[in-house]
Amino acid sequence: VAIVGRNSIAFVEVLLAAARTGIIACCQNWRLAAAELMHCLRLVSPALVFFDEEFEHLVNSAADEQTTRIAFGKDYEQRLRAVSTTSIAPMALPDDGLLVLYTSGTTGYPKGAFISHRASLYRAFVYAAELAVPTDDTFFAWSPLFHIGSADQSLATLLRGGTVFITDGFDADVIARGLASYRTRWFSVLPGMADKLIDCMHSLRPRLRGVGIVGGMPDLIRREQIGELSTLFNAPYLDSFGSTETGISPGTGSLIPVGAVPQTLLKRKTAGCEIRLVDEFDQDVPDGMPGEVIFRGPTLFSGYVGDDEANAHCFRGGWYHMGDVFRRCPESGLYEFVDRLKYLIKSGGENIYPAEIEQVLLADPRVDEVSVVRRPDARWGEVPVAFVASSAGDLTTEDVLAMCDGVLASYKLPKDVRFIRTDEFPRGSTGKVQRNVLEQRLATE
Repeated sequence: VAIVGRNSIAFVEVLLAAARTGIIACCQNWRLAAAELMHCLRLVSPALVFFDEEFEHLVNSAADEQTTRIAFGKDYEQRLRAVSTTSIAPMALPDDGLLVLYTSGTTGYPKGAFISHRASLYRAFVYAAELAVPTDDTFFAWSPLFHIGSADQSLATLLRGGTVFITDGFDADVIARGLASYRTRWFSVLPGMADKLIDCMHSLRPRLRGVGIVGGMPDLIRREQIGELSTLFNAPYLDSFGSTETGISPGTGSLIPVGAVPQTLLKRKTAGCEIRLVDEFDQDVPDGMPGEVIFRGPTLFSGYVGDDEANAHCFRGGWYHMGDVFRRCPESGLYEFVDRLKYLIKSGGENIYPAEIEQVLLADPRVDEVSVVRRPDARWGEVPVAFVASSAGDLTTEDVLAMCDGVLASYKLPKDVRFIRTDEFPRGSTGKVQRNVLEQRLATE
C-alpha cells in the first residue's frame, strides 16, 4: 500500500496495520510533482493508496486507474468501523518488507529503499541502546513521516511502549506546549530548521519538561548554532550520522557538551555494525586519509526496489557502499565527515570536497548559509563556486576568500562567490540544500 499524506495519527495507524498483516507500507513524499510521484508509485505498484483529501488531484494524476484509493477522514473512518475487529495473526517473517522509504533523489528520480521487519527491529534496539532511550519516552514526530527521521523513531518508540507526539511539520506553538508537558530523550533538528527553532525558543521560551539530547547531523549546520541550540535546550547536541539505507548507524552516540562550539565533529562508530573506509578501488585507506564508507550490519536495508543496477553497484563485495566520505582520526579512532562522494569536484587532477570549504566559511559569524558547487572549467575541468548568504550587508568576495586563505590549499579556494538570500537556497524535504539546482542555475547564466 502507498501513503500520500501529512503527519497524522492515521498515517501511523497504517504503518502499524501493515506491520501486523505483512503488508508493505510505501511512504510517499507529497511534495513531489505528479511525474515524480508517478515514478515512485510505479516502483512499488501499490494495490491501495491512502491519501489526504488535499492531495486527491495529485494522486489521481499519478496513480494507475485500477488502484483502490481511500481518503483519510470520513471515508477512512467509515471503512474502519465497517470491518471486523477479529484479531489478525501476525503474518510477516523477519526478512519480509515493512517499509519503502524514498531517497532524496538529488541526482535524478528518487530510489525506493526496501526495509525489512528485521532491520526495523534492530534500528529500534540500536536507537534505544545508543541514546539510552527509556521505555516510556515521548518522541516528537514533527519531520515528515515519509522519511527516516520520524518513521524509524516513531516505530521504535511505540514498539518499546512510549508515546509519539505527532505534528504536521514544525508547528512552533504546538511543539512548545508539547515540550512543556512531555519528557523526550531526543529532540531532532533537521538542516535548514536551526534558525527557525532558535527563533521559536527565544520568542516562546517554553518551560521544558525535560530534553535529554537535541540536534543530529551537525555537519550540515553552522557551528555557533550547535552551541546556541544546546544552551537553549540545556541538552548536549547529538553528533550523529546515518541514512535511509542504514538507519541511525553508522555513527551515532557522540555528544557535544552544552554550549560548546566545536572545532571538529568527530563521530563514534555505532555499536553492532562494521564500517571500512575505502578508495576508488575498494581498498582500505590509511588513517587520516578520506575514504568512502562501506557498511555491514543488521540495521541495513535490503536493497532498492526495481533497481538491479544500483543494487549490484552499492552492494559489491558484500558491503553496502554509502557514497559518503569520512576520514578516521589516527589518535582517537573517531570518524570525521568529509562530504558526499557524488559532490566531489575534480579540479586539475586534485580532489576538492565542497563540505571542507563550507565548514571553513560557516565558522565565520558573518556567514549565515553556504553551499559550494561545481562549475565546468575549460582549464581545470571543474572548479568550486560558493553560494553565500550573509546578514552582514557589506560582506565581499574578497572577505570570503580571506576566510579560506591559509586554512585551505589554494586550489580549493572558490573561483567565484555568489551572494543570495538564505530563503533562496533550494531545499529538499529534509532541509538539505539541493546542490544540483544551484549547479543548473550556474549552467543557465
